[in-house]
Amino acid sequence: MQPSAPAILTAGVAGSIMKATIDALRGWLDRVLSIGYGVVYDYVYPRFSYYQRLQAEVRDLVEAAVPAQVERRDVRVLELACGPGNFTCALAEAGFTVTGLDAYAALVDVAKEKRRARHLSNLAFRHGELARGNTFRDSTFDQVVSIHALYVHPAPDRLLREAYRVLKPGGHAVFVNHTRRIGRWSTLRDIARQAGLGAAFHGLLWVLPNSIFEAVRRRVGPHYWDEATFAAQVRCSGFSVLEMRRTFLGDASLLVWARKSTDN
Repeated sequence: MQPSAPAILTAGVAGSIMKATIDALRGWLDRVLSIGYGVVYDYVYPRFSYYQRLQAEVRDLVEAAVPAQVERRDVRVLELACGPGNFTCALAEAGFTVTGLDAYAALVDVAKEKRRARHLSNLAFRHGELARGNTFRDSTFDQVVSIHALYVHPAPDRLLREAYRVLKPGGHAVFVNHTRRIGRWSTLRDIARQAGLGAAFHGLLWVLPNSIFEAVRRRVGPHYWDEATFAAQVRCSGFSVLEMRRTFLGDASLLVWARKSTDN
């Protein structure tokens, strides 16, 4: 016996309601997770030396790309997936004109509060997704920075192409991406072997919250890239690779410094 048209319609409506409910719950969970991540990150950021060293590396490259005759306030920098804005604020405090972009509205709200509290007129935060292609005009920025955003992005190749598009000809970019999963105990064991038990205990500040985030976040990727894959992805997007180096926890990440040709 075939179901009647009303029965089919009712089942369809019920299915739509169920899907909308599940999507709403996922959105709510994602928001709660992003807020929790922001709070934890704010606590970890000034206390985790590996973060400090990594971001000092990135800041040094941003500064190295500025021509001697150019004032820092005239250099426009975009940070992708800026989160609660700690490093974005640091770049603004260093004198650059900076925009932080993040797909999580809750984190952008936290970042905007930091900007207001620090009275940084050379800093702006925006909620958005660069890979959609309509966030900024071509050749808007002098530099682009992306720290640990590619591996959890649904389309990292598109994100790289958009980073290339919004850069001015001759502009520079710094990309940092994980090469492997950051396991709790294996990472702490590596840190203990390299720097002692005290450093391993200190490493819990980041490793434990990151493991929780990885366990409950929306399933995208992860896109872990070795040297050859990372270099190929960056070059396929149009960039020239200036430098590549291992960095972060036990060399768990790769840093790529890249440049857009002046011919574009």
